[in-house]
Amino acid sequence: MNKTQFLLIAIFVYILSFGSQAQFLQDAMKIIDQGKGGLTEKDAVEGIKEALVKGTGESVALVSKLNGYFSNPEIKIPFPENARTIESKLRAIGLGNKVDEVILTLNRAAEDAAKSAQSIFVSAITGMNISDALQIVRGNNNAATQYLAKTTTPELKAKFNPVIKSSLDKVDATRLWAELITAYNQIPFVTRQNPDLTGYVTDKAISGLFTMIAKEELKIRQNPAARTTELLKKVFGK
Repeated sequence: MNKTQFLLIAIFVYILSFGSQAQFLQDAMKIIDQGKGGLTEKDAVEGIKEALVKGTGESVALVSKLNGYFSNPEIKIPFPENARTIESKLRAIGLGNKVDEVILTLNRAAEDAAKSAQSIFVSAITGMNISDALQIVRGNNNAATQYLAKTTTPELKAKFNPVIKSSLDKVDATRLWAELITAYNQIPFVTRQNPDLTGYVTDKAISGLFTMIAKEELKIRQNPAARTTELLKKVFGK
């Protein structure tokens, strides 16, 4: 790896750790020019991976806690889009409380399923190669989020779907949904409907998770937050 490539990686690790790019440009050049700390390519790449594991871990922890989805307007899961007609008619006939209860259970299921996401992210981050790292460095403010979305979404869907289904049953969403659909289908002159609740919540849960990861990535890149570890101390001679 040449000096320019190494500097790009070092910049990324430092931004993730401390957020101050201007100051780091001076520090990194000194480190590279002086050979300070016995840095290696492995140190730099592992530093990126460590920072990403921390960022995704914080995002998963945030959404998987109680009300992680439900109390966050950015990612709260509403009534299914293709069932908004159902929602309005049910509210019109006095079943608004039941609709609200279903919405709460949808978000509870997402919060439950999100707990299983971190192992998938760690696997993807661990498999990151030097080319992946450089693309993230050269990319925009959500480059790492895009990388994770591309590499983990199929596995997240496969893992979330059965968990969501089980969670919907556990939090009583399946029964409540069946009751609402039955009530709706008894309204005169409506077209009978029964949207795929599990698939809908799975997609929304994953979308919300990546929304929070993108916010965390931006925060890590821009804010001067202390996220020191032994590896990052070694990378920057701290």
